[in-house]
Amino acid sequence: MNINQVDIPVEVSARHVHLSKDVADVLFGEDYIFSKRKDLSQPGQFACEERVDIKTDKEMLKNVAVLGPLREKTQVEISLTDSRKIGVKGIIRESGDLDGTPGCTLIGPKGSIEISEGLIVAKRHIHMSPKDAEKLDVKNGEEVKVRIKSEGRTLIFEDVVARVSENFSLAMHIDTDEGNAVCYKRGTAGNLFG
Repeated sequence: MNINQVDIPVEVSARHVHLSKDVADVLFGEDYIFSKRKDLSQPGQFACEERVDIKTDKEMLKNVAVLGPLREKTQVEISLTDSRKIGVKGIIRESGDLDGTPGCTLIGPKGSIEISEGLIVAKRHIHMSPKDAEKLDVKNGEEVKVRIKSEGRTLIFEDVVARVSENFSLAMHIDTDEGNAVCYKRGTAGNLFG
């Protein structure tokens, strides 16, 4: 098997929420302006200072990051470990594919709202521009394998979705469970494998 030698930056995406305007209005007040904490690797995306709580019948996850900007639909992203903790089925999905996923209650400083669906475990994926896709010889939606080297924990992730857009910057996103499996450290990179 050959390893593509293009280094793909790897980032761990901890639990977070993407809010729609109607849900943000309930949680934070009408037309609330979120405070940017830091820019994220994907152009135009940012982490907010604001936090929410995620509640189910079993448990609550407190102080969960809100990411901006606002989206069309509210989406809650957690790990499989989180899903077990709060007693919901961890459904692995690509971002935006929310039909038939569990719901939860979101609690903010101004109110709370129950969403009927939108809680997912994000499928591991690589954001890339069309130029990156050409260099890596992959197409949008294609599933690839990525080898990540680390001390004593090198592994190959399969089922990694290539997401290609002019609006993307090259980065592979994995969740905290996957980051722990590979002993993730800032600066970790992977290569296509196979």
